[in-house]
Amino acid sequence: VLTHFPERFSYLEERVSKMPSLQELSELESALLPQVHVYDEEELNPEEKTWLETFRKLLIETSRRAKERILSIQALARLSEEFADIQFDFLYDKSQRLMSIGYNVTDHRRDNGFYDLLASESRLTIFLGIAQGKLPQDSWFALGRQLTSPGTSPILVSWSGSMFEYLMPLLVMPSFDNTLLDQTNKSVVQKQIEYGKKRNVPWGVSESGYNLVDVNLNYQYRAFGVPGIGLKRGLGEDLVIAPYATVMALMVQPEQAVANLFDLEKDGFNGKYGLYEAIDYTTARLPRGQSFAIVRSFMAHHQGMGFLSLSYLLNDKPMQQRFENEAQFKAVMLLLQEKVPHATEFYSPTVHVSDTSISEQEVQMRVIRNPNTTLPEIQLLSNGRYYTMITNSGSGYSRWKDIAVTRWREDATIDNTGVFCYIRDMDNESSWSAAFQPSLKTPETYEVVFSQGRAEFKRQEQNFETHTEIVVSSEDDVEMRRIHINNRSRRKRWLEVTSYAEVVLTSPGADAAHPAFSNLFVQTELLPQRDAILCTRRPRGSGDPQPWLFHLMKVHNAESIKDVSFETDRSVFIGRTRSLHEPEALSKNQPLSNSQGAVLDPIVSIRYRFLIDAHDSVTIDMVMGMAENKEGCTALVEKYQDRPLTDRAFELAWTHSQVVLRQINASEADAQLYSRLASSVIFSNPALRADPSIILRNHRSQSGLWSYSISGDLPIVLLQIQDVANIELARQMVQAHAYWRLKGLMVDLVIWNEDFGGYRQSLQNELISLISPGIITDVKDKPGGVFIRSGEQLSQEDRILFQTVSRIILSDSLGTLEEQIKRRTTVKPVIPYFTPTKFYASQDSKLDIPKALVFFNGLGGFSSEGNEYHIITGGENPTPAPWCNVLANPVFGSVITESGQS
Repeated sequence: VLTHFPERFSYLEERVSKMPSLQELSELESALLPQVHVYDEEELNPEEKTWLETFRKLLIETSRRAKERILSIQALARLSEEFADIQFDFLYDKSQRLMSIGYNVTDHRRDNGFYDLLASESRLTIFLGIAQGKLPQDSWFALGRQLTSPGTSPILVSWSGSMFEYLMPLLVMPSFDNTLLDQTNKSVVQKQIEYGKKRNVPWGVSESGYNLVDVNLNYQYRAFGVPGIGLKRGLGEDLVIAPYATVMALMVQPEQAVANLFDLEKDGFNGKYGLYEAIDYTTARLPRGQSFAIVRSFMAHHQGMGFLSLSYLLNDKPMQQRFENEAQFKAVMLLLQEKVPHATEFYSPTVHVSDTSISEQEVQMRVIRNPNTTLPEIQLLSNGRYYTMITNSGSGYSRWKDIAVTRWREDATIDNTGVFCYIRDMDNESSWSAAFQPSLKTPETYEVVFSQGRAEFKRQEQNFETHTEIVVSSEDDVEMRRIHINNRSRRKRWLEVTSYAEVVLTSPGADAAHPAFSNLFVQTELLPQRDAILCTRRPRGSGDPQPWLFHLMKVHNAESIKDVSFETDRSVFIGRTRSLHEPEALSKNQPLSNSQGAVLDPIVSIRYRFLIDAHDSVTIDMVMGMAENKEGCTALVEKYQDRPLTDRAFELAWTHSQVVLRQINASEADAQLYSRLASSVIFSNPALRADPSIILRNHRSQSGLWSYSISGDLPIVLLQIQDVANIELARQMVQAHAYWRLKGLMVDLVIWNEDFGGYRQSLQNELISLISPGIITDVKDKPGGVFIRSGEQLSQEDRILFQTVSRIILSDSLGTLEEQIKRRTTVKPVIPYFTPTKFYASQDSKLDIPKALVFFNGLGGFSSEGNEYHIITGGENPTPAPWCNVLANPVFGSVITESGQS
């Protein structure tokens, strides 16, 4: 305080000067002496002598410290006066009579903009400069005094209409009744109150943090205000309430401010250090289903302004009194007593009409109600290390760095690999899955929602509503599936929930080449006390890494949990001659086998049996994650036993997705467009590939790409551009490429410069400028990067080769990116029902089973001649393993099993 208010020293100095002199003290002593009994020290006892000696020492020490404090105060006062001696010349513009908003030190020049509004914190600086004689007095009157009248009283217009601009100077400067500034402050607070009521939210809008973060998860900060009193356009597009703005309003409307503070606290907007920084009600920045987001931070300067506002109200304006007592300020105090002008016309900004309503922009999302689309619709989830792809049928892949976590195959026809969840009603033995896959049972209602950072599946089946949410944690390398099951029936039901995923833990290429051999190295371990399974891949060499996988399942809110069981052997889970649609594990009314160790075909499966009450709901959390070693894996298992930590992952998923979009400067609409396009990268889409006539003309192999620094190991997306006016399409594709990289989808983006005119180099420079800064890293001419090639330097054979191998071919002559995706998406053909021309009645047939088979084992035996082996099998009585017969000649052969496959 002393540093900034040297008048405090003057006050102390005045008090010291009023202390009595030595002569006055002597006269006082003579007057009091008859009333005082003087003791001789010899009359005192030892205890009294000790007290007297201590008192003398303390009196001397007190005098010394008081002298030091006075000297320190004098030094601080001198230092404060030095700091307050500011040179305004380098910022003051004589022609405008205003202060520039800044100074460029490198170029030694003032900025061209001026802070020229009286309704802003700039008036505090102007007032100080005038009081010190550094600025002319007419600079005060050069400040803008544009008035607007949104209500019954005129208000000075500010830039952003924020509480900070209007009330910050009032924290230290006095206010006088019936003046322009006093009237403005009261009207502004009233306008803020009315705006809050109109929006049905607590009031108080100012500059603050809001619900947007950077790559380091730091909240972003900017000015927000009330539409109609600010010059800034677009004020109505955001709705952010800052509690410190209400605290500042205590200086103007204390009763209404206190009531609003109680409302904020009642709504749960207070934390450890008081009310949070802000509450963001802006729809575009909220996760789907939320009406607001709390900005959970505390800013020191906002807290400080709150303390000064409280001091204004509770301590009779101490800062303002000190301000008025300063001699320099007294000389120009009349500047603050400007009366309200008798204006006949008011400024009426156009924002009154366009900005008074919040933009009800819905969060961009895709809603799919059909699991059998022509091409699988996909959603990409990632935290930069762990990647998940989800299709609209519920299948997909999970990858960690360059390792496949679970098995997945590109097959748009069946699309049946991924992480699944089976649900079985134990009362009527019916079963279904949380999504469409893998049970393939058509639900009563089915809806898939792909929004940023999340995939959701909703289905209704036999009086049960199932809602599945899938996210990837932004903090740990884990993916989480939260399944809500609502019992809409009128009775309690026993349910059985079973998870399923096939374990890989190696590169996707190695698994695709030799899946059976790859499975031999996976080892599983059960943690029944933690409801989890651990998996690892035994290293083939001493230096090979040994990653660990964990799978965890927890059930919450269930009335009664009967048992928890585990399975890690796929053959036991599915059973002979069965499939994932109806595995044997679902037909047996018993727990899973709890197998573990080095199984031949590893999976992870956990089963819960629990009781769900009528009209009640149960939540199941399925967590799968990766770590470098077993210790890290078990630590994650322990961490996600705690439900609040799982809740945190779901809460941060949307925030992390917003960071990713901000990193590449993309909107949510862009992200949805790029995800739709990624479907054709992952699943081959003939509609976006080259015409079959072009593919038939190709006679070159993958090695033909090598001369262009392209390996051909990654999917290729080809963009043909010939007009610099269509550079926006190239920008979108470079942005899409960056988005895919962040989501773990590696693609070679090849751009052909097809401009053969005189401005070819201009287009080439524009294309290079799109990738030279590097959104993520330097990706030019690198695997998984961007390759710009001149079309005229490509031979006809190479052009055919590129078009043949490209997953997607786009051209700027076919319109915008969205138009090309929509135009070239074919409708799935409807095949008419087969109607036979003739009907043949079925006839019973009998098969004579051979008798007296030699060495009969219950399934088969040799004929009496010994030259045949007969197998008696069926759906209810299959052989324990496939029974094969080899048919061959010297140049051709076949193997056929007892079930007919060959």
